[in-house]
Amino acid sequence: MSTYVGLDIGTSSVKAILVDDTQTVLAEASAPLDVSRPHPLWSEQAPEDWWQAVLQTIETIKAAVPSAFADLRGIGLSGQQHGAVILDGEGRVLRPALLWNDGRAGLECEELTSSVPDFILRSSNLAMAGFTAPKILWVKKHEPDIFRAMRKILLPKDYIRFRLSGVYAGDMSDAGGTLWHDIANRDWDDVLLAACGLDRSFMPKLVEGSDVSALLSDDLRREWGLARDVFIAGGAGDNAASAVGVGAVQAGQGVLSVGTSGVIFTVTDRLVAQPQRGLHAMCHAVPNRWHGMAVTLSAASALAWVAELIGASQDIGGLIKQVETFAANEGNRLQAPIFLPYLTGERTPHDDPEASALFAGLRAGHDKIALAYAAMEGVAFCFADDLDVLQVAGARMTDCVLVGGGARSVFWCQMFADVMGIALDRPAGAELGGALGAARLGMLASGAGSEAEICNRPAMERRFEPDALRTAAYAPRLARFRALYRAERALRKV
Repeated sequence: MSTYVGLDIGTSSVKAILVDDTQTVLAEASAPLDVSRPHPLWSEQAPEDWWQAVLQTIETIKAAVPSAFADLRGIGLSGQQHGAVILDGEGRVLRPALLWNDGRAGLECEELTSSVPDFILRSSNLAMAGFTAPKILWVKKHEPDIFRAMRKILLPKDYIRFRLSGVYAGDMSDAGGTLWHDIANRDWDDVLLAACGLDRSFMPKLVEGSDVSALLSDDLRREWGLARDVFIAGGAGDNAASAVGVGAVQAGQGVLSVGTSGVIFTVTDRLVAQPQRGLHAMCHAVPNRWHGMAVTLSAASALAWVAELIGASQDIGGLIKQVETFAANEGNRLQAPIFLPYLTGERTPHDDPEASALFAGLRAGHDKIALAYAAMEGVAFCFADDLDVLQVAGARMTDCVLVGGGARSVFWCQMFADVMGIALDRPAGAELGGALGAARLGMLASGAGSEAEICNRPAMERRFEPDALRTAAYAPRLARFRALYRAERALRKV
């Protein structure tokens, strides 16, 4: 028997699972992470915190199932995308990592786009503040000593690979979010690199997510009591890994992820781009496939923020039950306030790091439950915007699977289906997300089976069919939601 670890380097935690050849989960562990926001629009983490969290989760798994862990054959990596980990020539971290939801580099986006006349054609994406390249331009401008000392730039999961193996490597799915990637040809783009004062020497080598990228270092192998080589897969950005975890590897298969952020991910057999509306076009974690990805920056985090605001953060589940009771009354739904959940700006469809959250339509009769309902509905409206972008681009879904912590709520899942007007399937069993996808990629890299054998679709425990009457009832509120953003944006210019 062989076993495989899947590591998911998230924003709020590091998760790890150990599976066997049948993909039975033998053990799992997680370790929390904190985000630092030292200035408005900034969002940072210390890469060393990720590494210590990885060591903690590995030790927990090793202690829980020592004999199974001793059979470790492969490691797969999943991680938050776009983060900039800046290293010197000795592999030392020069500053905290700038994260995916860091919005400081708005001006640098404009500079990058204007410096390369065919930038959008080359990158297949708009230059957004959350992506990696504008962050490096910001560092070049505001922290020149760090820029001069910089010798390597890694994405979060790739920094963990470096600590596991000493190898600088990345994968195709994550590379697209740097804005230095020729996505159609699955290679770095020299012109895009040069626009940031870089060349290929600053980049890790690229491999497919299901291929071997490195071996676990001898030091760690001895420390962990492992007798044979352990293969480290190329891995994937968190959304591509989650897609692999639910078997979304063929064109038309989709995933709706409701985590800190929200994502609709659709697999394609060709590059499908609509950058003007914030569609992210990138490679998938398996060869010869791509994906279209629409991103909402605040999803479950928007509900968590409102819960903290109204003193209900200790019992989110109880709050959702109260919201469900509130929403059972049609009058409550129709007269509830409208909420823009743009707490950290927004990506799809606006590409607007300055977009702000707000409530509109508040009345004296509204209480804290009305605010919580509005937050949940506002996230659903964001997903409706995302779906519209994907459909217009031609990245149409034949089926869609729900994942993420927010998908645990039956009420919220049904709201998503009603607002979007599509059927959604929720897998049975525990929510493993990117960690399971990472483990599957580790299995593929280790030769444990074919893609068809390993990347199967899990059993679904529930389908959420849209109700046509409720979909129609949401339509005018969705129109108001969209008009509200246009008004908010106009007010910023007054």
